[in-house]
Amino acid sequence: MQALLALARTIDALNEAVGRGVKWLVLIATLISAGNALLRYGFDLSSNAWLELQWYLFAANFLFGAGYTLKHNGHVRIDVIYGRLSRRAQAWIDLLGGLLFLLPVTGLMIWMGWSMFSESWAIQEHSADAGGLPRWPIKLVLPLGFGLLFLQGLAESIKRVGMLSGHLPFDVERAEEIA
Repeated sequence: MQALLALARTIDALNEAVGRGVKWLVLIATLISAGNALLRYGFDLSSNAWLELQWYLFAANFLFGAGYTLKHNGHVRIDVIYGRLSRRAQAWIDLLGGLLFLLPVTGLMIWMGWSMFSESWAIQEHSADAGGLPRWPIKLVLPLGFGLLFLQGLAESIKRVGMLSGHLPFDVERAEEIA
């Protein structure tokens, strides 16, 4: 169990670093958006590449931040019943939800996303818009982002097993410190 908990710590550290890093993409996208608007309305200049870059940065922020958000329990959930259950029951729900839903769906998205990326790479796909960007880099973000989410789902499942087996406390915040 200790080796699995060490793996969970490594995954946590990876998603923590990526999550903290991609926060800067919001600022960059905002500056690009402001600059693009200034050029368009102030100087009657525009570029599809700048507009597409904003979209790419937003997608990268969202997808690369998903694992970080899961690590910090920040995803939307309906707590009408879950919040009233014991910590043990919550750990079981988290574990089963991870194993039955999160990991299979993210695995499927990695597989499908990799297929989309490799096809795009093979033909060196570009935007159909004049002056647009290549499409394959953003298509690579899809399997990578879901890969990070998959890894964090695995780490969360390991931590829940640790809680249920008595290797970690049921307090999620303390478990993250100890794990």
